[in-house]
Amino acid sequence: MIIDTHCHYTTEPPALHTFRDKQLAGLADPARKPATTDLGISDEALIKSVEPQLKLQRERGSDLTIFSPRAAGMAHHVGTEATSHQWATVSNDLIHRLCTLLPNNFVGVGQLPQFPGVSPKNCIPELERMVNELGFVGVNLNPDPSGGYWTDPPLIDRYWYPIYEKLVELNVPAMIHVTSCCNPNFHHTGAHYINADTAAFMQLIQGNLFKDFPTLKFVIPHGGGAVPYHWGRYRGLCLSMKKTQLMDHVMNNVFFDTCVYHLPGIELLTKVIPVENILFASEMLGAVPGIDPETGFAFDDTKRYIDQVQGLSEAARYKIFEGNARLVYPRLDALLTARGHAAQTF
Repeated sequence: MIIDTHCHYTTEPPALHTFRDKQLAGLADPARKPATTDLGISDEALIKSVEPQLKLQRERGSDLTIFSPRAAGMAHHVGTEATSHQWATVSNDLIHRLCTLLPNNFVGVGQLPQFPGVSPKNCIPELERMVNELGFVGVNLNPDPSGGYWTDPPLIDRYWYPIYEKLVELNVPAMIHVTSCCNPNFHHTGAHYINADTAAFMQLIQGNLFKDFPTLKFVIPHGGGAVPYHWGRYRGLCLSMKKTQLMDHVMNNVFFDTCVYHLPGIELLTKVIPVENILFASEMLGAVPGIDPETGFAFDDTKRYIDQVQGLSEAARYKIFEGNARLVYPRLDALLTARGHAAQTF
């Protein structure tokens, strides 16, 4: 089985955008806010909206997609905390409907109703609802709800501990994923995302978070940002800070995905990072659209790159494509096992 661990709902029906426009307009004029959270989207319209994803699943050979709301659309810095709560609820409910309609294609991961300067503990009711009522297997956690200005404490601060405690209790991982950026210095997908991935990893080196939460799991997307390319730097910094070896300090709890859009990048990732810490992902659709003129194939057809990596054993490929996802997402493993798809052993 090929499990794509990182995809966002970027082909939403227009009704969702209309709701969002009215919601934000209502911040300035309450008379313009939406009268209801019922989007009026039929099941047929929902299925039609993901036809591009279904087509690429078939063409590229993936089986199951871990699906979450559009990352740039989370926009935790916009509006108020109440705005974020309503938007998260609406967005997560839509993902849940899709996963219910197409359970063999999609499994849900949700967004949290974060807001700058507001304790993450306020997100716990929605996190519990996502997992216990909607059946989601994970969550996206934004380390910078300010949208590019980094006004909240670092991830190792006790400020974040209430949400970590709940993640551990519910046995779900968090993907560290920022949203759109309002700081004009940083393009959101080309700079802000990669900056955040790298910054989050360095924060984890600086603290001792996993001594307090030995079973907490984080996925750092986009190939781990700049980390694999500068692996020696981070190993050295970890030692100079009088920590243990980097592998022991963080890598029992941190995993990178394969949202890297050329073969040399994937080759570097698989050479530097232990195969046990790599999850297959493509981020389709929308992160890097279009055809690579050097290969003639889509940039985000990441399975093609992994297939071309020399020297990966059958066991290693299984771990990247399926096995590691089942370990990082225990609720996904339980779901697949209940469906009669047992994990393989080598």
